Amino acid sequence: MAGGQSLMPLMNARLVRPTVIIDLNHVTELAYIQAAQQSLRIGAMTRQRSAEQSPAVREHLPLLAETLSWVGHIPIRNRGTIGGSVALGHPAAELPALAKVVDAQFVVMGADGRTRQLDPDAFFVAACTTALQPTDILTEIRLPYLPDQTGWSVQEVAPRQHDLALVGVIAVVTLDASGCCSDVRLGLFGVGDTAVRATQIEQRLIDLRPDAQTIRAAVADLPSLLDPPSDMHASAAYRREVAAVLAGRALTEAAQRARRGSGMPPRP
Repeated sequence: MAGGQSLMPLMNARLVRPTVIIDLNHVTELAYIQAAQQSLRIGAMTRQRSAEQSPAVREHLPLLAETLSWVGHIPIRNRGTIGGSVALGHPAAELPALAKVVDAQFVVMGADGRTRQLDPDAFFVAACTTALQPTDILTEIRLPYLPDQTGWSVQEVAPRQHDLALVGVIAVVTLDASGCCSDVRLGLFGVGDTAVRATQIEQRLIDLRPDAQTIRAAVADLPSLLDPPSDMHASAAYRREVAAVLAGRALTEAAQRARRGSGMPPRP
């Protein structure tokens, strides 16, 4: 147990009944934020609220701070950990989607003390299932910095503010000197067993100016590319339609921020 914000509700509902619980809260060595040369390195026990308010995060990867502001309520973020959220791998959670969007690396340690690095596609296996083995522990998440002239946006729809998202989108747009897209990243959550990258939509915007008409055309058939679940909260058809709307909004805001200049500082 790290923050316990996912485990305790499951135990209260009798959905899980562990015979042994290992409390990680005294493993303070895994609570840190380091601005390295190419990425932000975050220890798995770092509290979500600490990362959200961290000067290093706000300076070098403000997208992370904005994404964290959507995670639960402040009391939840005060206890919840960065590593706990990604290790759970909930399909409607924001941090796994962010990890996919920025091509994060997960540092995993086995019982023999050896470490290995996994990318998001290898780490996230299915709904609430990751590549972590029973004797593994996630120790660090490495989040690469965004390029200069990059904008971003986080959009989601939930039954109530700060509930788990019905559908969420994270968009990142990088512009070249002519104002055309040199890189586009579009991640969605709540629409599958894991967070997904809409790579087909991304490629349609490369080398184009991201104006309203271009973005609208790019996301027009996004619903046909998704296979979301239906449940008591929303139908699959609703999630498909909302995903396209949110994707358009997110890409538009990300492009606007990129045009204004992201204000990203020099690399440390």
